[in-house]
Amino acid sequence: MRTRPLKVALLGCGVVGSEVARIMTTHSEDLAARIGAPVELAGVAVRRAGRVREGIAPELVTTDADALVSRGDIDVVVEVIGGVEPARTLITTAFEHGASVVTANKALLAEDGSTLHEAAEKHGADLYYEAAVAAAIPLVRPLRESLAGDTVNRVLGIVNGTTNFILDRMDSTGAGYSEALDEATALGYAEADPTADVEGFDAAAKAAILAGIAFHSRVRLDDVHREGITEVTAADIASARRMGCTVKLLAICERAADGRSVTARVHPAMIPLTHPLASVREAYNAVFVEAEAAGRLMFYGPGAGGSPTASAVLGDLVAACRNKISGSRGPGESAYAQLPVSPMGEVVTRYHISLDVADKPGVLAQCATVFAEHGVSIDTVRQQGKDGSEKGASLVVVTHRAPDAALSATVEALRSLDTVRGVASIMRVEGE
Repeated sequence: MRTRPLKVALLGCGVVGSEVARIMTTHSEDLAARIGAPVELAGVAVRRAGRVREGIAPELVTTDADALVSRGDIDVVVEVIGGVEPARTLITTAFEHGASVVTANKALLAEDGSTLHEAAEKHGADLYYEAAVAAAIPLVRPLRESLAGDTVNRVLGIVNGTTNFILDRMDSTGAGYSEALDEATALGYAEADPTADVEGFDAAAKAAILAGIAFHSRVRLDDVHREGITEVTAADIASARRMGCTVKLLAICERAADGRSVTARVHPAMIPLTHPLASVREAYNAVFVEAEAAGRLMFYGPGAGGSPTASAVLGDLVAACRNKISGSRGPGESAYAQLPVSPMGEVVTRYHISLDVADKPGVLAQCATVFAEHGVSIDTVRQQGKDGSEKGASLVVVTHRAPDAALSATVEALRSLDTVRGVASIMRVEGE
């Protein structure tokens, strides 16, 4: 075993960073045995250096992150501060000074991953980011390495624990969105500002990363169609139940049938209760990967949290350190295919549409004509009068697969009918 330790700089010491530092300290002998050399925490960059950080020597703590990554004797930089800047500058500076980088920064990778990959390639360094997508769930490495010789056609999954918890509570207890969000916040599953989760930004960033790896093409956050769960109602959940479905926020990355383009999208969707993703409860994540030779693979586990994320970070740290010792490099960016990302309007989907209509003869025929005029075929339809003194009827239509643009145009045309009093809900249907 090499006696000279490999030096590690840690950027960020929050929930994940502190757990990384703890594991590095308490499992130092095991890590050294697995790597082939001791690993030394050489510095920890934080925003405020005043408070005591258990298990970390005060002399290691600094507020000058730039000086830490510029030292020249750092072998690996672990970045867990998040955000685009200053993380991007710090990471590229680390590469310039000979360090490899392990990051959990999904926002930066989805926004400008190409810059990081190019900098790593230029300076002969490694860039690892398993923790950026699904915390402890091994997903990035299987896509980058295990399936490198296969053709991946689809990646479908639940990649945000907060939204899955909320939707699961709405389904299992009958709670409304606000009630379920309050419970998620109280239990620590949702941030004080849950926007990134409930509006789909977090899942969209992960979808961009997964699509880029799976399809060997550069996919940015702006390429991903994004819808959150804030408009999902208890009525939507109940309607899904009547269809034998449940509602999940899905990240879906697909290769076109002709292989010439890809799509990436995040939105709530109804999926059959028989689908394996329907049984993913609370804050867990699960992802299906469909490949030509390997078939369907499922990855399941906790997709967030300090310990699970730290586990993924340490796995990448071991890989980066091993490469430092052997003088080799891990896989870099593979974007040779350069497949374009098609807009959402070209995606072929199914819709579940609930309409409030006048309760009189001919309404169903009138609505069916609108679907026909836009080239959308109806799979099932259910019409029923409303109970009590409320006048009118409810018309629920589930379509066959059609271009999303045609489905959207159909809904707008339905809104213009005199007999349609309103569109109660619209949701896509997946997983048939």
